[in-house]
Amino acid sequence: MPQVATKPKPTARATRTVTATEAKTRFGPLLEDAMRGETVVITRHNTPKAVLISMGEYQALGGRPALDLSALTAEYEAMVDAMQTPASRKARRAAFNASPEELARAAVEGARRRA
Repeated sequence: MPQVATKPKPTARATRTVTATEAKTRFGPLLEDAMRGETVVITRHNTPKAVLISMGEYQALGGRPALDLSALTAEYEAMVDAMQTPASRKARRAAFNASPEELARAAVEGARRRA
């Protein structure tokens, strides 16, 4: 009889339930427990309100991966570069040199466009 590969069963995870007050006063040890794979359910008025899990478990559930600082730096630098165009310099000069009346007109016109 041929053997059929089966999907491994998920391991049972320890779950602990704590009140919000306890979570505030014992956050460090609870964080350590979550990092070791324990799930911590936080309740308020006997109702579950939040769950503390490890980053690995969060990502396995489809959570967003940790942000890469070099990617954020590159994104920021691209935004700064985009603001350094001749058109943006001209618009910035015009805004700084505008009279209060011109600024008010521009604000009203901008609000109308958004409405």
